[in-house]
Amino acid sequence: MYSFDLTEEQKALVDMARRFTRERVIPAAPALDENEQFPLELFAEAHALGLANVEIPTEYGGLGLGCLDHCLLDEEIAYGCLGVNTTLAANQLGSMPLIIAGSDEQKSKYLTMLVNEPVFAAYACSEPDAGSDVAGMTTRYEQHGDEYVITGQKRWITNSAYARWFTVFATRDRALKHKGITCFVVDADAPGVKIGKKEHKLGQRCSQTGDIILEEVRVPKSAIVGAEGKGFYVAMKTFDRSRPWIAAGAAGVIRRALEESVAYAKERKTFGVPIGQHQAIQIMLADMAIKHEATRLLCHKAAMQVDKGQLDSVVSAYAKTFGADSAMEVTTDAVQVFGGYGYTREYPVEKLMRDAKLLQIYEGTSQIQRMVIARNLLSR
Repeated sequence: MYSFDLTEEQKALVDMARRFTRERVIPAAPALDENEQFPLELFAEAHALGLANVEIPTEYGGLGLGCLDHCLLDEEIAYGCLGVNTTLAANQLGSMPLIIAGSDEQKSKYLTMLVNEPVFAAYACSEPDAGSDVAGMTTRYEQHGDEYVITGQKRWITNSAYARWFTVFATRDRALKHKGITCFVVDADAPGVKIGKKEHKLGQRCSQTGDIILEEVRVPKSAIVGAEGKGFYVAMKTFDRSRPWIAAGAAGVIRRALEESVAYAKERKTFGVPIGQHQAIQIMLADMAIKHEATRLLCHKAAMQVDKGQLDSVVSAYAKTFGADSAMEVTTDAVQVFGGYGYTREYPVEKLMRDAKLLQIYEGTSQIQRMVIARNLLSR
């Protein structure tokens, strides 16, 4: 039976994440953004509290929480800073191919590492000329005896400079398109691995994004995640699992923008009354609240389907697309509610707007999500 009620354990998780966000993330966020500073200290604290890598199964030392639990956590952290939330979520993204398709040996080594230490993993799929078009990747691999040699360049990789290991996608033959792709787990200190330039971004500036360069990197056959030629399947199943997290991040930033706007609308006066008494502002606030509620409901539906083992790429696309687009609209309106003050760094809404934009881009743009949805509709 469907229920909107959270369990006592989920309520406790939300309370812990909310306290951590208010006491640690929100005070630190402006300086982290201004200085483009990676939140190492915050990550270590979150790790110690059990707020990192929450979906790692219990048999490998993790909490074994579900996708909905993870989304509840993401919303709270994103309320404080989307960049900090992306840093945390990207660790889970890097590990998800192993959770989905990894061998017991891989899970024991790499997932346990993430649980035991506050270290990072990274998901290395996107390339300079192959972002949303995963099948168009050029990073290639060749088999040399019992080893595989990987050569190529990955771009837009979150946590790349800090990761202890990567899940890397490469193709045996571009002509095979998606059928030629294989996923590998690669240690960051393997010979031939180099970390490229750091990207200086519009928003989510504390989240580190950069290149990974692979120059004839040799890995054993045991590094293959799943089966050879099944990497595209692993990538798509990973995105089905991770897109609800994006919607959760959107819900968090929408709620923050709404609450900041409501508080300001009660205090700021024009024409002798608080601006919240003007109908134009009231309509904007109402639309913000509607978008938060709808984003959260879509997110929870997608996450609950994941937890039931009913992976549905269309529902996860609904959640990510609506959430990301709504977050951009709501944060833009929040700046408008604040007027000239909203355009300055005196108030947090300009940062919320800059941070929100990336939600429409990473892990499949809003346009790609709509293509997924439309193809499903046309194939029925």
